Amino acid sequence: MSRTHQGLSGEEALGTGTGAVSVGATGLSIERPALYVVATPIGNLADLSPRAVAILRGVDTILCEDTRHSRRLLEAHGITTPLQACHEHNERRSVGALVERLTSGQAFALISDAGTPLISDPGYALVAAAGAAGVPVLAVPGACAFVAALSIAGLPTDRFVFEGFLPARGEARRERLRTLGEETRTLVFYEAPHRLSATLADMVGAFGGARAAVVARELTKRFESTYRGTLENLVARVDADANATRGELVIVVAGAPAAATAGAADADRLLGILLAETDRKTALRIAQALTGLGRNALYQRILDLDGAGPRGD
Repeated sequence: MSRTHQGLSGEEALGTGTGAVSVGATGLSIERPALYVVATPIGNLADLSPRAVAILRGVDTILCEDTRHSRRLLEAHGITTPLQACHEHNERRSVGALVERLTSGQAFALISDAGTPLISDPGYALVAAAGAAGVPVLAVPGACAFVAALSIAGLPTDRFVFEGFLPARGEARRERLRTLGEETRTLVFYEAPHRLSATLADMVGAFGGARAAVVARELTKRFESTYRGTLENLVARVDADANATRGELVIVVAGAPAAATAGAADADRLLGILLAETDRKTALRIAQALTGLGRNALYQRILDLDGAGPRGD
């Protein structure tokens, strides 16, 4: 897939302030002290902005998740700034020393393996501590996988909810999805390739098979692909396509129709009537046919309403 990239000149993103140091011919200034939160490409190396390159060249240290992984990106752009690992396993114990260096006048850049730091990635503890210590925390925006997927999904974007990664364990994942069954805003998730099929199946159970959804895979990379359809249709397509369960994935799901949300209270009343007259299985079947709500969501409501123990299960 061919792409054309147009970059901004450094002069279009100037920064000045006390302790600022000019970086090369761009005219861009590095604040000191400062913590720069720098977005990096999610696949296409050309998506690193000229401002990001200048910042990464000008800071004293680049904090990254994996030094080996980040070194490849930096070498591609001729950046030789020293790297230091800052990841989920060492961040909290490193924060004190890092903030001390920042308050002494140093400038750091925080990057993740791909995309925008802190978005389902480490960095929260450092950013919070730096801000609390009075160190300027400055954004250098760029690629973000869930925003990219949302922008091409063709689903409402005026209001949305980013849920990050769902729980890996099946029952915990299904419980999280049940809590989102009546959410009217567009839902966005990250998911691991080996869990995609199971997660889509769980979404059918929680949201119903007719809910519109998009699976975006390997965004900005050579084998980028997008699967669109209902959740039920996507389950079948993913199961039939081995490539669908490879690479980085974002799932975007339409929110619940307003009528379905309003109908949730009606579903409770209906289930209350049905449970007084019949067993759970029959009540579930009738309620699903009449309301169109997901089987799992309805079953959870039955359990909540009918706490007297098993009947007809």
